[in-house]
Amino acid sequence: MKEIKSNPEDNNKKEQSSLKRIGNFIKEARLSRDQSVEELASDLKIGSHQLKAIEEGNQEALPEKVFVKAMVRRISQKLKLDTEFIMNEFITERQEIKIEQIVEEVAKKTNKTRQSKDISPLGFWIFILISGFLGLIASSLIFNLFSESFQNQTPKQELIKKTK
Repeated sequence: MKEIKSNPEDNNKKEQSSLKRIGNFIKEARLSRDQSVEELASDLKIGSHQLKAIEEGNQEALPEKVFVKAMVRRISQKLKLDTEFIMNEFITERQEIKIEQIVEEVAKKTNKTRQSKDISPLGFWIFILISGFLGLIASSLIFNLFSESFQNQTPKQELIKKTK
């Protein structure tokens, strides 16, 4: 089986490049309608700095991806762009990341399972040895207590003689 390695920098570049492409579509549409960043942001009730960040593809200046998607959807609808096409940019990106994340999660779970299988028999035998040792100590203590109490008891016959 071929090993697939996920590089977080590659994922970040993919996110930025798709956001940059989406931002370019939005910027071109806004400019073709002779709208300023401030006007469009005001109409959508979002910050102009967020709209600029989307147009520039600046992921660091934006909130969580879920919110960015919602903003992009509203912007594309307001500018009468092909919303489905623009949102597919995010969906395609998500599928690529999802496959890599699944491979990574499976590898982690496999390693954990192997480790737990290796440790389990050893832990079981240690548990058996400790409980056996504790049982031996407890039984010897109980035996000593009973043997001392039996030695200190006077037989019934001696008690009967003393009472007469």
